[in-house]
Amino acid sequence: MRHQVVIIGAGPSGLLLGALLHQAGIDTLILERQSRDYVLARIRAGVLEEGTVGLLRRAGCAARLEREGLVHEGFALNFAGQHLRIDIKALTGGRTVTVYGQTEVTRDLMEHRAASGAPTVYEARDVALHDFDGPNPRVTWTQDGQSREAGCDIIAGCDGYHGVSRASVPAGAIETFERVYPFGWLGVLADVPPCSHELIYAGHERGFALCSMRSNTRSRYYVQCRSDDDVKRWSDDMFWDELRRRLDPAAAAQVVTGPSIEKSIAPLRSFVAEPLRFGRLFLAGDAAHIVPPTGAKGLNLAAGDVHYLSEALIAFYEDRSEGALDTYSARALDRIWKAERFSWSLTTLLHRFDTSPPFERRMQDAEFALLRSSETARRALAEGYVGLPY
Repeated sequence: MRHQVVIIGAGPSGLLLGALLHQAGIDTLILERQSRDYVLARIRAGVLEEGTVGLLRRAGCAARLEREGLVHEGFALNFAGQHLRIDIKALTGGRTVTVYGQTEVTRDLMEHRAASGAPTVYEARDVALHDFDGPNPRVTWTQDGQSREAGCDIIAGCDGYHGVSRASVPAGAIETFERVYPFGWLGVLADVPPCSHELIYAGHERGFALCSMRSNTRSRYYVQCRSDDDVKRWSDDMFWDELRRRLDPAAAAQVVTGPSIEKSIAPLRSFVAEPLRFGRLFLAGDAAHIVPPTGAKGLNLAAGDVHYLSEALIAFYEDRSEGALDTYSARALDRIWKAERFSWSLTTLLHRFDTSPPFERRMQDAEFALLRSSETARRALAEGYVGLPY
C-alpha cells in the first residue's frame, strides 16, 4: 500500500495532523501501537489555548468542545499564604483559555477520523521506519500476525517521548536537552465540584498543589510528591488532607472530597530534541519535546507543532517545493523554547526543591512579590499562560 503521509501515533497530535491534512485532500495513514481504549484511558491535561481551540475548529472537531468547554478569564496563584488572581483576559487584550480534557479532545478527533473514513491501524506492532533519508520512505509493522508495509512521501513522528520515531534517528544527527526534576505530581480525579471556578496554583512550604477541573462536577487535583513515591501508599483521605494543608484557608474550606476515580504519579521533566526534520521524517508533539505540566503547555505545544507541520505539508503538496518543509523545524523550535522557558519558570517559582539553598527560596519570594507589585510582570505571565501566537 502507499499513502502520501504516514503518521506514527494516534494521540491528539497525530489525530489533529491527520484531520487537517484530510481536509486539504492529503491521504494519510495513522499507525498506533496501543489499542483505541488504551489511548483513551490516558489522563492528561485539560487547559486549551485559543490557538489549539482554533485548530480544532479548523479541523471540524470542536462542536462538543464549544458546548461543554469552560472558558476561563483568569487563574489564581497562592504563595506562602498570599492570594493573587491573574486576570488573563484583561492583561492580554481579551484572550482566554478553555478547560476541556485531553481525553475528550482525543475522543472527538478519533470519532472525526472514523467518520471521515481515513485509515487508522491500532495495535500496530513492531513499527519500523525505513529510508527516510531519501525520497521514498516506508514504514513496516505487524498486524494480526502479518507483516505489513506502506510506502509514502512523508513520515510524521507523533508517537510520544518513548516512541519509535525519534529513536529511529541516527544518534549523531540529533541533539537533546533535558532537565529531570526531583519530584513528581500525585494526581487525583474525582466526581466532586471544583473548589474554585478558576484554577489555583499553590506554592507552599510543604510543596506545590494545583486545583483544576474537567467540568463543573469533575475535579482534578495534584500535590507535589517525591519522584520515587508509591501511589499505593496514598489513601484518598491522606491526599485530601495534604491538599488542604497546601491551600489558603478560603480555598481549603471549599474543597469537596470524594472517592478517587483515578490516581497516579507523573514525573516532571523538561526535554527538547533538535532538529525536528531528518530527511522525510518530521517530529512533532511529545516525540520532540516534553514540558512539566505546570501551566498546561504540553498539548498546546503539540498543537503548535501540528499547525506548522500541516502548513508545510499542505504547501509541499500544492507546489511540490520543499521550502516550507525546510523551515518547519526552526519555526516550531522557536515557539517550543519559549514555552519551555515559561513552564520552567512557573515550575521553579511554585515547587519546593529540597536541595535549594536559602538564596533560591528568597528568589521565589522575590518573584512572587514582583508579580504582586508589577502589572508588567503579571502581563508577561498572562501572555505565556494564554499561549504565544503561531
